[in-house]
Amino acid sequence: MDILFLLIPLSVVLVFLIGAVFWLALRGGQFDDLESPGLDVVLDDDKPPPLPARSDAEYGAHEAGRKPPGIRP
Repeated sequence: MDILFLLIPLSVVLVFLIGAVFWLALRGGQFDDLESPGLDVVLDDDKPPPLPARSDAEYGAHEAGRKPPGIRP
């Protein structure tokens, strides 16, 4: 019976703590848009990744028939 004197106030504090975290999530906009994250998964993204930029030296060496620096046989 003595344990109830500890558990009841502890549970009340826990309820208020959970309520405060939920309230902060609401105020922070956590639940503003519930549909877009689910739809983002199914969007088709077939674009190839962008090519790395080549420097002028690499471009000139490649155009002259030589291998650009950094490529080993």
